[in-house]
Order: sequence, then C-alpha cells, then structure tokens
Amino acid sequence: MAKWISTLCAVMASLTPSYIAAQSDSLPLYSLGLVLIEAPSARTDAAQVITAQLLERYHRQTLSEALNLLPGIHIANIGARNESVVWVRGFDLRQVPVFVDGIPVYVPFDGYVDMGRFTTFDLAEIQVAKGGSSVLYGPNTLGGAINLVTRKPSRPFEANGALGLITAGRQAHLNVGGTWGQFYAQLGLSHLQRDSFPLAKNFTPTRFEDGGRRANAWNEDNKINAKVGWQPAAGHEYSVAYLRQEGKKGNPLYAGADAQNNQFNRPRYWQWPRWNKESLYFISRTPLGSQTYVKTRLFYDIFDNELRSYDDATYTTQTRPYAFTSIYDDYTWGGSLEYGIEKWPRHFLKIAAHYKRDVHEEFTPTTPRIRMADDNLSIGAEDVMLLGPAQLSAGISYNRRASLEAAYYNTQRQEIIPFEENYNDALNGQISAAWAVSGQTRLFASLARKTRFPTLKDRYSFRLGAAVPNPGLAPENAWNVEVGYEGWLTQHLQGRTALFHSRLSDVIVLVDNAVRDEATNRLLAQQQNAGKAVFYGAEAELRYWWGAKMRIAAQYSFIRRRNLTNPDLFFTDVPEHKVAVSAEYHVRPGIWFTLWGKYCSQRYSTSYGTTSGAFAVVNAKGHVQLWRFLAIEAGGFNLLDRNYALVEGFPEPGRNGFVRLVFDY
Repeated sequence: MAKWISTLCAVMASLTPSYIAAQSDSLPLYSLGLVLIEAPSARTDAAQVITAQLLERYHRQTLSEALNLLPGIHIANIGARNESVVWVRGFDLRQVPVFVDGIPVYVPFDGYVDMGRFTTFDLAEIQVAKGGSSVLYGPNTLGGAINLVTRKPSRPFEANGALGLITAGRQAHLNVGGTWGQFYAQLGLSHLQRDSFPLAKNFTPTRFEDGGRRANAWNEDNKINAKVGWQPAAGHEYSVAYLRQEGKKGNPLYAGADAQNNQFNRPRYWQWPRWNKESLYFISRTPLGSQTYVKTRLFYDIFDNELRSYDDATYTTQTRPYAFTSIYDDYTWGGSLEYGIEKWPRHFLKIAAHYKRDVHEEFTPTTPRIRMADDNLSIGAEDVMLLGPAQLSAGISYNRRASLEAAYYNTQRQEIIPFEENYNDALNGQISAAWAVSGQTRLFASLARKTRFPTLKDRYSFRLGAAVPNPGLAPENAWNVEVGYEGWLTQHLQGRTALFHSRLSDVIVLVDNAVRDEATNRLLAQQQNAGKAVFYGAEAELRYWWGAKMRIAAQYSFIRRRNLTNPDLFFTDVPEHKVAVSAEYHVRPGIWFTLWGKYCSQRYSTSYGTTSGAFAVVNAKGHVQLWRFLAIEAGGFNLLDRNYALVEGFPEPGRNGFVRLVFDY
C-alpha cells in the first residue's frame, strides 16, 4: 500500500498547487466527531485543543509528538514493545482512552494504543480533556479523554499535502475533498517510513548497540481515511467513514547499564511485521424540532497484530526457547445514542447510552486459538446551566463491564480451560463550573469521581509464567479536582494556569509473591487492587504577541506522584518538571521561522529506582513560500545533538532533520 500512496501523493503534488502560510488557527471541523460538553453559548469545561496549524508549525507527524505540545502531558517510548505512549497528568492510556471522532480506538486486550502508529495529517484538531472529562465519553475515563477530530471539506474542491525526506526515511501525505450541494466527501492518504535514526555522537556503545544508526529501529506506517456525508437540511447530517492503518516496526535492543533489567542479559529480538487497524463507522445527527436532537454513532473496529521473537540480531530464525510468533486477531463493535434537549430556560440537557463489545483472539502457529470477550455499557446524563456570568455543568453515569467468555491453553494438559465469569459496575459523577470575569477572562473548576475497569490482560494474563490471573479484579477509582484561570493579562499577553489533585484508590498493581503455585511450589505475582496513590501539580502557559511579526510562548508543568501504599515503589516515565519555550518570527508574508526547545527533569524508568537523566533539546523549522500555493519547509530536531533517553536504555534520536514541499489549494 505504501507504493501506491506515495505515487498518488506525488501525482497530486505535481497537479495541485499549495500551502498558504497565513492559514487560520483551525480547519473546518467534522462536527459530528466532536464530544461537546458545553451549551451552545457557554463553556464549562477546561479541555484544551491542538489545532492543525500547530501540528504543522511544530512538525508533529504522530499523535504522541502532537500531544506533547500541551502542558501536563508527557511522552515516553516503551522500550520493551517500542510503543509510543503519553501520560496525562500521570495517568496512562488505559486510564485516558483515545477516540477518533468520538469512536473508541484502544486495543481490546490491554487497553493501550501505540500512538507512534497514528499519523496526524488527516486531523483538524485534537481535543484533550484532563481529569474531569464529560460522562458523555463513556466508561474508563479515569484521568481524562483524548478525541481526534478529522477534517471535513468546506469548498467545492480543496487539497493539501506534502512530499518530503526525513533522516533515513521519507514522508508523504495528501488530503482531498469537496462539497456539492447536500453532499461532501473527504479522502486522506499518508505514508511515513524510517529505516533507522542516528544516535548522538557522544552515545557510549554497549553490548547490543555500537552507535551510529540505531539497530532495528525501523518503522513504516500507511493510512487511508475516507468519509462521505449527506446534509439534507439544516441541522441534519449523516456520514460514513472508513479508516485503515497498515504498520510494521522493529524493536531496538536494550542499550542501558541496569543489570536488574531482564533485557540486560536476555535481549528481545522482536519485530512486528503487522500492526494493522481498520475501522468503519456511521455517525448521524437528526433534529427533533427546534430544541431537541438525536445523535447516533455505530462502529466496527478490527485490530490485526503479529509479533515475532527471533533467535538473534539477524532476525531470520526462530529455533531457541524464547523465540515465538504471537498473533492477535481482535475486533470491537458497538455504538452510542445521544439525546439533547434545550426546552427549559438556561438549561441544556444531554442523555447518552454507550455499548461496546471487545473481542480478543490470540494464537501461535503451534497452539489453538483462544478467545476472550467483554461487554461494556454506560448510561449517562449531563446538564449545563447558565447562571448569569457563570455556567454550571453536572453529570452522572452508570457503567458496567461483564465478561462473556475467557479461557487459556494449558500446555501440559493440551486443552483449553475456561476462566470463571466476572463483572464490574460503577457510578461516576462530575461537576464543573466556569465564571466569565470579563469578555476575555475565565475562571474554571471541576470535581469528578471516575472509574477504570480492569482490562482483559489485567485479569487473565499469566505474564509468561510469572503470574497468576485474577478474574475478580475490581475497578480503579479516582477523585479528580481542578481549578484554573485563562484570559488576557494585557493587550498582548495571554495566560492560562491550572492546579490539579487526584486521589486514587483500588489501584491495580502487580503484587510479587502473592500466590503459591501448588504444582511447582513457587510464589508467583498477581494483579490485585492493592494500591492507593495521590497525584498533584500545576500547569502554566503564557503567549506574547510582539507586534505583527513575532510570537513567543512558554509553558511549565509540575507533577508529583506519591505511592501511598508502598512508597518504595516508584511511578515511572513522568518527570516532575517540564519546561517548553518557543518563538515564531514572520519575516514577511510567506516566510517564517520557528525555534523551540524543551527541558525535562529526570524520571524513573523502573519501579525500583532506575532513572533516565534530565535533558534539554532545541529544534527549529523554516517555511518559505515559493508560489501562491507551493512552499518549501526544512527543519531540524535535537540540533545540539544531545544524548538522552525517555526510558533508561532506549536512547532517543541524535541530530536529525527533514525537508519537504507542501501545498494547499
């Protein structure tokens, strides 16, 4: 698929002119993909938005890179699986689910999603709700929600895209669309491929990494995103969308010095020849008179994944005991129904019901297919009330998860053995308020009680023989509190700040030596609801417009996570301090440059105290208009060639760059 996507992008690039530097801050939105939590004339939420323009300005090609633009969000590349993930105020992706146009897209088995496989070229904006997210998102939003809103055309014909080279790779994307009377159509294609990446010159070679180009650090991702829609009358809209991602990747070997890390002496020679995801969904909105509406979402999602473990770094044979092939064949289907009404003065009520079935099937070439399945149900209501300059939102939901089937394959007895049935339910609620101090200043606050149900992996995984499953796991719970301010401090200075506090209980943790295996007389670990924790911190942002040509921005994030149950076990992958600064200068219309940098303090990489050090990186990008619709861009990352890691033993790229032609018609 990569070849024909690249070819089509190249043909369109030669036929269609492009890129207008003075684009607006946001693209036309696919409004059906929004999960709104405000009345038409009021905002009560503290959600933040990353626009398509910001993604272009800072050259954020993948979802994890894009989310790292916001304060309170931290990125990491999990070395054991080469997965790119984020933490939102200390919560991981099992606790902050990802949606595309309001459709949940996380992997059914473990609840994670590899954000490095999600490209951003087809997005209009990214909405991030932290802490007190709306109950209208459905279940499992313990620490918030991330919604990717795709593009929608607004003119009879429009097209944009790019062709470029990156260090040891290439990139191409194309978006075309149009509106014709009551109908519209949108098509997005993208190709992102990298053979490896350069390590910093001062990287010290290790047993499994000699420096230079990072070994087995390749990836290739291709995506198609297509939708058609019909708008027969004002307020009516019906659309069908199809999305397919085809990915594959290598897994770089551990290159650290932690002798307690099991990969120090037992490297993982892993590759994923398939990381594919396919989605088909229908979304509609139908007014029922002038004051009510019904919104429907129906979806079917497939996840096809193959992992191969090899004997050695040649990645050719699978004869040793640790070599294997594991295949996941997962799918999800479901939908939601939302009813909105604004019949009462100063009230806007929404009622929503969500249903989702998760099915996980796994097998190897030598073992039979194992099937696991869960049902998820959520019913919620949210009311927004306008009280003069203040707005108040209150919501409540009932969530339930029930197992339909689950089993494991006993290799000694060579038979499939079922697990016992289990279920969880929870009552969640939230309240948020905003006060418009003036037309340009707003105070906001929220309080939410949220739940996260244990995943199939949490309940049933043997962890390669090191643990005992626990089908009876209870859900995790959190109380999230936030207060904040946003507005204009002076005519040219805009600011935003927030304080947050989360208290977690029944946290699911892996307890060592929890259960004795009678067959082997060994003590094994088990996932249990044995944890209590508290997360708290602050975020601050400033943006300053220096005349018409220059804009300066700065942000700071502070977070502290305390393990109340066992202070000797550390939370990983999130630094206490993160600082980001940027400056954008417009030389003249069509020519601009952006310089930005980031500092992160050290962070724990293991629960027993191994750390990755503090670091600072500097990046830059320039844009020059060549013609009315055509421009050239170039930039570099880690310009000072710093040797750093987000996870100990897995170094990040040294100095690298890109150059590309971009167009926008």
